[in-house]
Amino acid sequence: MASSEIEVVSSDSKAQQNPSEAPVIDVFSACAYGDFQKLRKFVEEDGASLSQPDLNGYYAIQWAALNNFPDIVQYIIEHGGDVNATDNMQQTALHWVAVRGAIAVADVLLQNGARVEAVDVNGYRAVHVAAQYGQTAFLNHIVVKYQADFDAPDNEGRSPIHWAAYKGFADTIRLLLFRDACQGRQDKEGCTPLHWAAIRGHVEACTVLVHAGTKQELMVKDNAGFTPAQLASDKGHRHVALFLSNAQRAHSNHWLGKFWSGKMADIGYAPILFCTIIILTVLFINSILAAPNLPKVTAVVGLWGWAAVSVSVGSLVMFYRCSKDPGYLKRPGDVGYHKDTEDLLLNIDLNNSSMWTGNWSQLCPTCKIVRPVRSKHCPICKRCVEQFDHHCPWISNCVGKRNKWDFFVFICMGFLTSFLSAAVAIQRIWTSTPNILTEETWVHHVVVQHPGVVAFLLLDFIILLACTILTTSQASQIARNITTNELANAIRYGYLRGPDGRFHNPYNHGCQKNCADFLIRGYTDDNEIAWPALQQVAR
Repeated sequence: MASSEIEVVSSDSKAQQNPSEAPVIDVFSACAYGDFQKLRKFVEEDGASLSQPDLNGYYAIQWAALNNFPDIVQYIIEHGGDVNATDNMQQTALHWVAVRGAIAVADVLLQNGARVEAVDVNGYRAVHVAAQYGQTAFLNHIVVKYQADFDAPDNEGRSPIHWAAYKGFADTIRLLLFRDACQGRQDKEGCTPLHWAAIRGHVEACTVLVHAGTKQELMVKDNAGFTPAQLASDKGHRHVALFLSNAQRAHSNHWLGKFWSGKMADIGYAPILFCTIIILTVLFINSILAAPNLPKVTAVVGLWGWAAVSVSVGSLVMFYRCSKDPGYLKRPGDVGYHKDTEDLLLNIDLNNSSMWTGNWSQLCPTCKIVRPVRSKHCPICKRCVEQFDHHCPWISNCVGKRNKWDFFVFICMGFLTSFLSAAVAIQRIWTSTPNILTEETWVHHVVVQHPGVVAFLLLDFIILLACTILTTSQASQIARNITTNELANAIRYGYLRGPDGRFHNPYNHGCQKNCADFLIRGYTDDNEIAWPALQQVAR
């Protein structure tokens, strides 16, 4: 497949040289180096033609277009240059522009009659070239403004999304899926985009395609009879093969397969946790507070014991509150959704940080929305969640902007309940144990005489350990104003890197303000972040 890629000048060619050091001897070198003064001399004084190719069949307008010189391109057009001139590969200047993603040059060409659907000998259009080189902003620009066909196949039946998947450009894949590109199309080799991403071992590309796709894309076979998972395994890409295999099991129709793969998406483990809390509460009352074989409860022990029961009941209330809307973002068709423009990406202002920060992962190809930076699409809930933290199977819901406060209070109450009840249980059996016979140990006596207490303590210890870990980690993240998702995927998010390339959290306002905002409002205000100008995204 790589051999079919568009051929352009190599990095050590004259297009990459320093104009001040390179010899400018004709109109072609002047266009390549951007030497406007010498170009005008060659044309206006020496009578050089701008409509003829060089010895290699390349035109002056192609060299200027490749190196992003819109003023020179405009000059060439005004002095006889043909915007649709083709070289030996039938490539136009627009093909060359797509390599570098020069939007300004593309506008000059297309506004002067360049054909956006011009095809070279391989069937490549500008959209194919842009996908091959990961020029996402350029691709979006010519699709939105000039209605380029983003789903057109080349001579081998491969559309731009095939090429983006093969090259591993996840952002380009997101854009194409956002625009409803067909990800199930098979090329002449029977390969879908997922096949090509699996062959090259691109984990993120596979992830985007799987989350936006269906079971059919996972199970389709190429002409050789291989599924994407089989191809990934055959090429030695173990992580990709494992991910695709798990995705296949998750899409299985058998409920047992869903359970063992950890993907009980419809039910989750919330009923199990709810029953566990009820059982532990009843067991605590019957086997510890009201146990007939234990001494009468003192006032102090009774106070702490019933405090633990009260907190347990309160945790059930918070458990219920955790199931509310975690901060789902509205989708087209939802009640209250307002669509301001015909195309969501048509009037994006690169300086308007409230909507767009130059991160193409803000596009959700499933929900068809441009989401805030810290949001993420949950493949289990199948919705985008604002300030997404994580999906918790134990509450069968995501944790996000609107329910993170409830979740934190829930796990804090769980920790407090487990700690108090464990302390009361240990005090009860410790003070009630009579003199032990020499041949019997204290542990053996407790297990034999108080099995209910032992069972409670075992279950309670597991809950206490889990709540301690969760409470500690969540408290640490709240103090730093960072989510679980951001910690786990920090390397993928550009907004979490500073100018030096190191980790930097722009949302961290200091421990005191972070905690105060969370405890008072339940979330932090992301709009307080001042993002820099982002014109470079379009380059």
